[in-house]
Amino acid sequence: MMVTRGTRALLGVLFLAAATVGVWLLWLGWDTQYTVDAQTGNTSGPYEPWQVIGCVLTLVLLAALAGTRLSPWLVAPVMTVAFTTAWSWRAASSDDSGLWAVGAVLVLLGMAIGSTLVSLAARRLSRRPAGRRG
Repeated sequence: MMVTRGTRALLGVLFLAAATVGVWLLWLGWDTQYTVDAQTGNTSGPYEPWQVIGCVLTLVLLAALAGTRLSPWLVAPVMTVAFTTAWSWRAASSDDSGLWAVGAVLVLLGMAIGSTLVSLAARRLSRRPAGRRG
């Protein structure tokens, strides 16, 4: 059986969407605890800085790898929609103020810009002739 270019792209997109949601689950999806400072009463969370850094670095790696295999014009919207949807689903279900929507817009913009730039750079670097690298 011969796999067509379109079928390969569709499978790549489905895998990328699942992997992007998996990154959210791995780093952020399990943490719902807020921290309250006993002295000031300030609330922070639910994520710790190390979780966000790990999530961003993993998303960068995923976008770079995907950018070498798929068109960046597929990578960026797939990763943006998948991650923003996962993040928004959890945020909307635990926020009574409605401010999750502001966070969702910021996540959407960050994912769109970041995944576009990283996948474009990866595509460009992977397409350079061997004699012109480095």
